[in-house]
Amino acid sequence: MTNKKINVLIVDDSAVVRQTLAKILESDPAIHVIGMAQDPFVAAERIKTLVPDVITLDVEMPRMDGITFLQKIMTQHPIPVVMCSTLTTKGSETALKAMEYGAVEIITKPKMGTKEFLEESRIRICDAVKAAAMANVRQVPRSPRLRNPQNEKVAPKLTADAVLPPPPKNQAMSQTTEKIVIVGASTGGTEALRVFLESMPVNAPGIVIVQHMPENFTKAFASRLNDLCEITVKEAENNDSVVRGRALIAPGSKHAILKRSGARYFVEIKDGPLVSRHRPSVDVLFRSAARYAGANAVGVIMTGMGDDGARGMKEMKDAGAFNLAQDEKSCVVFGMPKEAIKHGGVDTVLPLDKLSQEVIRLCGR
Repeated sequence: MTNKKINVLIVDDSAVVRQTLAKILESDPAIHVIGMAQDPFVAAERIKTLVPDVITLDVEMPRMDGITFLQKIMTQHPIPVVMCSTLTTKGSETALKAMEYGAVEIITKPKMGTKEFLEESRIRICDAVKAAAMANVRQVPRSPRLRNPQNEKVAPKLTADAVLPPPPKNQAMSQTTEKIVIVGASTGGTEALRVFLESMPVNAPGIVIVQHMPENFTKAFASRLNDLCEITVKEAENNDSVVRGRALIAPGSKHAILKRSGARYFVEIKDGPLVSRHRPSVDVLFRSAARYAGANAVGVIMTGMGDDGARGMKEMKDAGAFNLAQDEKSCVVFGMPKEAIKHGGVDTVLPLDKLSQEVIRLCGR
């Protein structure tokens, strides 16, 4: 009988973290923890006998750090890796460096909290592992893991209704001279966004982005992109204006909503439940763009697992926006773009390296 579960190896020097992660992952019927290791040397021995589908990897460990081990994995035997990091500034910067070396997701180390917090943490950790299992690591073809939806307990999946009412029908915003760009991404999105934003000229249209990421990591991610790009990139703060030459990235664990006052676009940052299993949610941002920007918006949906953004992108299209999707070949996971296409919200599908120039063309005066 074929094992249909996602086999996971946990690598962390803390016994408490190893046991907690194992308990969380084993709570999902689609995931099986095949082993735990206190450092990369032990992990390497385990991999010799049984190759996991996904590795969760601590950043800081004795004998060999997570980054060094990740580099060895990706050059010798590519396996999808989920980095498990603390919420410290150093931890977030190192984890982001790991994404550049080939890690596909970041999770924060589980900690005690309210029942709601623990359930959200469980959802994020399990979804990150599932996304990693589907990832096209370094463009090496992998067979997608089969799942057993009949036995899988899935938490209620809220829509954008939980945060923002649907846009009024037949009330799209009239087109003005200023265009804005609204972007959603998840698994593989950190590198995809780097490619996209590095190609933007200094006078690029204002950009608002949701990248699924834990809290605290988005600030380090924005800072890293700001150093690489001609445009300014920053973590969005409440009431930040959406202006030319600047990209705003929604903070982790907060929803970002586009608003408009006269000719000025700005963002509202707010709490709320997980929407489409995420906070920030692409659906929430896209819905707000449909409501407040209409035909003035260009939507872009990038690599990622699941369907967050699919409904919101259709609402944007219905409100007059023109929408782009990243193509399957250039995606790490062709989930979110595929679902957006299926929902009828996408006008054009393009490779990653063509998205920015098409956005500039669409936003040209």
